[in-house]
Amino acid sequence: MKVYIDLVLFLNLIIDLFLLIAVTIILKRKTNIKRLIISALIGSLTTLTLLIKLTNTSLFIIKIIISIIMVITAFHYQNIRYTIKNITYLYIVSIILGGALYLLNVQFFYHQEGLTFYHDGLGLNIFVIIILSPIIIYLYLKNIKELKNNYSNYYYLDIYLKDQSKISLIGFVDTGNNLKDPYTKSPIIIVSKNKIPPQENYLLVPFQVINHHELLKCIKPQKIIIDNQIITTKALIGISDNNINIDGVDCIIHPELIK
Repeated sequence: MKVYIDLVLFLNLIIDLFLLIAVTIILKRKTNIKRLIISALIGSLTTLTLLIKLTNTSLFIIKIIISIIMVITAFHYQNIRYTIKNITYLYIVSIILGGALYLLNVQFFYHQEGLTFYHDGLGLNIFVIIILSPIIIYLYLKNIKELKNNYSNYYYLDIYLKDQSKISLIGFVDTGNNLKDPYTKSPIIIVSKNKIPPQENYLLVPFQVINHHELLKCIKPQKIIIDNQIITTKALIGISDNNINIDGVDCIIHPELIK
């Protein structure tokens, strides 16, 4: 089998550069393209191990050492924790990219008969890999950003009612939710109507919508626990007639309750 070292070196250089750029974006590291290219060049040197007969243990140690040199070159050295975090994310993005490319290769360039897979002679060539790699990394970064922006505001919520019953919900902190009882100044948690059993006594809290005022049915819970922390603030539970259209969310938490 012929191995073109120059092509393998070039491919490794490009992929390592994509990976380092991804780590820079995820961890918001301060660096420059020159340092990233030099670091990618160092990373591509692992290709030369193809010419040397090494044990799996030796190869693993060499790759770890080169990874350390790569992240220090790209992002400087501040402390051990900083360096380990850089290495960790470098490997996480590498696994994501490698796994995605492997899946595409198996999905589109292998034929299956029963439990047996046959390669049809084609495969992901260097140009396809160079084109697909930044697309895969971009999609990964986009999803990471979405998770960070959205799901970091998700909380577990336990509401204890006057009859000692408990309702467990998933809450979302909406910074735009400034709804309070105008008399007691109690922040209000908005809960979908179908999540709260019928109550005997309600408080009617006035609130303003576009061009007119309405009354919101509220109840006073015995206590509220958010992520295992007892909330001592005077909070009310507002009953919404409409379902909350946020992925996996049962209620909207007032931001004051998280401070």
